[in-house]
Amino acid sequence: MSEDASIDVSKLTFEQALDQLEKIVQALEQGDVELEESIKTYERGEALKKHCAQLLSAAEDKVEKIRVGADGSAKGTEPLDT
Repeated sequence: MSEDASIDVSKLTFEQALDQLEKIVQALEQGDVELEESIKTYERGEALKKHCAQLLSAAEDKVEKIRVGADGSAKGTEPLDT
């Protein structure tokens, strides 16, 4: 996991960050990590969680709803949540 910890969280894709977060959860659940390392690992997990939430929010903002005209054809798009 130390190799993963050297990578800047902001440079990770959603999938990469989620993968690292899953590894952190597994390591902490096993309880094989010393206290100081557990604290650092937990802090990294918090940063990964925040990054994933930001990326997910940005993706949701891009989702659009297709507007349909009276004849049933697509007439453009609009934000999903207006």
